[in-house]
Amino acid sequence: MSMAVVGLVAGMALGFAGYFGGFGAFLLVAALGAVGFIAGRFLDGDLEPGDFFRSRERDRRR
Repeated sequence: MSMAVVGLVAGMALGFAGYFGGFGAFLLVAALGAVGFIAGRFLDGDLEPGDFFRSRERDRRR
């Protein structure tokens, strides 16, 4: 599935949530979508848990 289709589906989901559920539902769908995106990146192997917990000091020394 192309990224354009994924963006279209995400935008439609946010639009429906905003229209039918109000702003709170919009924020909930956006937050859960972000969590799902990060989980998908982990499962694809694009991210590792250490990417979030490494200090920036360590990366500057390299």
